[in-house]
Amino acid sequence: MEAIRRIEADYHRSADTHLIRVDLPRHPGITLYLKDESSHPTGSLKHRLARSLFLYALCNGWIGPDTCVIESSSGSTAVSEAYFAKMLGLRFIAVVPASTAAPKLDAIRFHGGEIHAVEDPRTLDTVAHRLARDTGGHYLDQFTYAERATDWRGNNNIAESIFTQMATEEAPVPAWIVCGAGTGGTSATIGRYIGYQRHATRLCVADPIGSVFHRHYAEPDVLELSDGCTSCIEGIGRARVEPSFMPCVIDRMVAVEDADSIGAMRALSEHLGRRVGGSTGTNMVACATLIEEMAAAGERGSVVTLLCDSGERYGCTYYDDAWLAARDLDWAPSAARIRQTLQSR
Repeated sequence: MEAIRRIEADYHRSADTHLIRVDLPRHPGITLYLKDESSHPTGSLKHRLARSLFLYALCNGWIGPDTCVIESSSGSTAVSEAYFAKMLGLRFIAVVPASTAAPKLDAIRFHGGEIHAVEDPRTLDTVAHRLARDTGGHYLDQFTYAERATDWRGNNNIAESIFTQMATEEAPVPAWIVCGAGTGGTSATIGRYIGYQRHATRLCVADPIGSVFHRHYAEPDVLELSDGCTSCIEGIGRARVEPSFMPCVIDRMVAVEDADSIGAMRALSEHLGRRVGGSTGTNMVACATLIEEMAAAGERGSVVTLLCDSGERYGCTYYDDAWLAARDLDWAPSAARIRQTLQSR
């Protein structure tokens, strides 16, 4: 099929994403690694998911040459899906929260996507289903299919890529891999791959404090938050437990305040000399916690996390001091903590 050939050709034109080593002199024997997913053609971790979702839908016969494709997304998944829809000559509609950062909306439009904004994020799924029905199109539904669209046993998924790139490091099998949960697809892929390969690595999922996932992990009967997800960190955290979230493959969850995510994002950006996004800050808070615990226990080893996307998409939000002050987000204490973790001595 020509559509599958185009997607596979795009994959082969793109080198794997980089694994950035961050030495931690204050913690001898412990090294942090950042899997830089911002280097994908569409600038984020969601490029992998979008490719998998399109291939899954194509191979299931759900997408044809004239199908309108719809997705509910806070931004990055829709950016990547708009890219693949344009590649295949398909109409694409992104159903997004009205609060989504303007640069993400601009990126969706750049790739030919259309925007359908909704005021209440809890209605995204309902609106997407309605648009698919009204257009005779297909709703990609990342929150249902993320955990099954990707081959978790290999085929250069993100987990296989991490372990391949770590092979010649001092501690090639990470003590921990840390990721966030939006759909739950990435944590499902990594957790299943760790089990399949029988690695001793443990999986930690960092989740915004205003999300339901960490609450469900602690109390399985908690399935939804009546007030919705109150986090301002785009791309991760949900108000309801999504079908793609697989808590059984997770070893630990760390709940992170939004202000702490912003502070960690700011400090890591300073250390790297380039901006990273808010969800990377959430990951970094969890990494700092694990690194401190390892050091206190006299443990050595590696910790790997994801640099999910570039911070350039958040210049008008997370990197705008006035925007943060208006939301009473005191990020400075977290930034100081992360600077201490990363400092040379």
